[in-house]
Amino acid sequence: MTNKETTGMTLVAGSAAAAVAQTDSAAVDKALETFKTYDWGADREALKPIDQAIVATQGDAAARKALEKSLVDALAGGIISRSAQDYVCRKLRVVGTAQSVEALAALLPAEETSHIARYALERIPDEKAAEAMRDALPKVSSKLKPGIIGSLGVRRDKKSIMVISNLLGDSDIQVAKAAAQSLGLIGTSAAAKELSKFAKKASANMKMPVADACLVCAEQLLAEGEKSEAVALYKELRGDDQPTRVKAAAMKGMLTAATKK
Repeated sequence: MTNKETTGMTLVAGSAAAAVAQTDSAAVDKALETFKTYDWGADREALKPIDQAIVATQGDAAARKALEKSLVDALAGGIISRSAQDYVCRKLRVVGTAQSVEALAALLPAEETSHIARYALERIPDEKAAEAMRDALPKVSSKLKPGIIGSLGVRRDKKSIMVISNLLGDSDIQVAKAAAQSLGLIGTSAAAKELSKFAKKASANMKMPVADACLVCAEQLLAEGEKSEAVALYKELRGDDQPTRVKAAAMKGMLTAATKK
């Protein structure tokens, strides 16, 4: 095939894609209208045009933004079912940007929607997404706090370190454990400092969660090239008060660090 033929086929394919996108806009609008009546058990096929539009708009920022706005408007309208909310949040995990944050943040305090909202916010790279979850922490119930803390850990959000470290001594053990795990995942020198400080006064039921978090944190530090900080944390985990498996893991970590240049 000649270059001219290849170019011609590319142009035809591009025109065809544009035509399909234009034709599908009506189908997408119809699918968005379906949200008003969509619920558990409804025909999932009715929402397929939205799935297709997400794929089709990958290289078109303007079209992707418009699609995102339509999804956000549906979510913010407050009249769609829990099932439709779930669907929209899953799509915003893919296309969500800063313009999705406010609508998703509004769902964080409710037990029925908090987890699907934070899953979407967890994936949105804009700083506003992390800020929304930080702001929600003191407002949500203890039952919802671990999930939000965990999402901030998955994001490795450095700005959340102090907020999370304040929850290490929370009276709810699940909240306290989530705080330790999250700091371990964030894995910075500042996170290591907070874990190390708390480890010295941790209650019996928090000693293991904190030790495990310290091991994860040390691994993160080592991976980031923070060798001296990682070794310092490993050394703290070799004390006589630590279980055998923790001391063994710390020794292994130190040996690994020794081979790092």
